[in-house]
Amino acid sequence: MGRSSRRRSAGAATGGRLGRIVFGGILGGVALGLLFVSQDYWRRGLLTAGGVLLVAAVLRLCLPTRQVGMLAVRGRVFDTVTLVVLGVAVIVLTCTVPYSGG
Repeated sequence: MGRSSRRRSAGAATGGRLGRIVFGGILGGVALGLLFVSQDYWRRGLLTAGGVLLVAAVLRLCLPTRQVGMLAVRGRVFDTVTLVVLGVAVIVLTCTVPYSGG
């Protein structure tokens, strides 16, 4: 194994570690939103999940592809647009349900 291949594998391990942290944070945020939903705080939970999807979109747009881990599915623009559309859809649909006050 040459010097350059060792450097590349060390760089890939660092990017992979950050990617796992980013993806784990996004997954944890969505799980927190679903936990709120399961505790009958459905509006707060869905707004949390939608907000986390928007944060994921910003991270996918700003971070290099090597460092986003499993958030990189297709191209940067496609992934970002998809996450923004899903996040906004969840937030808008949550806000359109009338508050019952109960």
